[in-house]
Amino acid sequence: MTTAVAARVFRLPDLGEGLTEAEVLEWKVAVGDTVEVDQVVVEVETAKAAVEVPVPFAGTVLRLHAGPGAVLGVGEPLIEVGEAGAAPEDPAAARYREEEQAGSGNVLIGYGTGGASGVRRRRRGRARPAGEAPVEAVRAEAAPPAERPLLAPRVISPLVRRIAREHGVDIAAVAPTGPRGVILRRDVEQAIAAAAPREPVVAEPVTAEPAAAERASGLVDERIPLRGLRRTVADKLTRSRAEIPDATTWVDVDATGLLDVKDALRRTRPDLGIGLLALLARICVSGLRRFPELNSSVDTARAEIVRHGRVNLGFAAQTDRGLVVPVVRDAHLMTTGDLAAELARLTGLARAGKLPPEALTGGTFTLNNYGVFGVDGSTPIINHPEAALLGVGRIVDRPWVHGGAVVPRKVAQLSLTFDHRVCDGGAAGGFLRYVADCVEDPAVLIAHS
Repeated sequence: MTTAVAARVFRLPDLGEGLTEAEVLEWKVAVGDTVEVDQVVVEVETAKAAVEVPVPFAGTVLRLHAGPGAVLGVGEPLIEVGEAGAAPEDPAAARYREEEQAGSGNVLIGYGTGGASGVRRRRRGRARPAGEAPVEAVRAEAAPPAERPLLAPRVISPLVRRIAREHGVDIAAVAPTGPRGVILRRDVEQAIAAAAPREPVVAEPVTAEPAAAERASGLVDERIPLRGLRRTVADKLTRSRAEIPDATTWVDVDATGLLDVKDALRRTRPDLGIGLLALLARICVSGLRRFPELNSSVDTARAEIVRHGRVNLGFAAQTDRGLVVPVVRDAHLMTTGDLAAELARLTGLARAGKLPPEALTGGTFTLNNYGVFGVDGSTPIINHPEAALLGVGRIVDRPWVHGGAVVPRKVAQLSLTFDHRVCDGGAAGGFLRYVADCVEDPAVLIAHS
């Protein structure tokens, strides 16, 4: 008889920010490894970021409860750790133990968990002497085989019942191999393999298997689970379109002056690392202080417009995991050099998948430089619950009237999408025109800073 190893199960913890589930990305340990307290054992992806999860136990890894790609809810088993040096549980034993525990409540061996049973439970009465068999069992054994009562199939696992039902297997015809005549999963699987091919019983019609030619040519439909970051983005954008009556206005600008300032700063103060995005962020912050209507959100529950005192500037960053919007908090308190440093820091974390969830929430306005994708313009969707988003297209050489002559200049398109509930076209146009003036003549920004 093998003594069970004292084990502790660590469950997926509450990762904060209202997150209820996470997808396992990569295990940092394997079964049999020794772990220390607070050692990172797994990396999971939540709806907002990739998170490394440490284990609060020390000892030997006995079991990993989910493989890469599995989605677990908060509180579900994640990893099982035993005493240091303990041997992992034999897979066959773990499988049997899982089937033993799959029933609901204290189920007697030989009795099904659902449906009518062919044998009644023993009534309360006098204590039966040791070794004395129940009267019903004695009568069943004494009766000829043709007259013996039919017993319910000895299945205690709902999983085994479901597999049998889906494949049309008659439980009563399956030969049990488990202890005391219990039908195990392997018994049903052997019955399925021995049976003639048949259509499985399914709840919904299934699509026919694609032809070999289609599979070879890559024309087969692919289904990609909408989960994690992609599902969060989808939910937020859908909510934005459903709740916010947005409008978009745009203007073409001569960005030659702004690019000259950027190049001059790179030559004279390369240590500051001020690029185009930092300059645009500086301009947005200045514009929001002049037009606070755009630095707002709508509290629908209280029927109020909330004008935020702080500017928490979100900016769109493209990563391998998709588009994320890190937030520069208290951007109104930062110099242009401070903005450049924080933008670089957050961009690096985003691309490495190391952004903490709190870095992706709390924004009051978003800046999106989609010109890096080589496009001129867009009608971006507002990042709910914010009230506005400024988009910047690519900067290219175009003919432009400058100094009374048509000359090539660095031209870009700016677009502002705004929530029409918080302001009308006058405020939105005023903000966009101010941004355009600062881009064309950065001296305007200095004059109002």
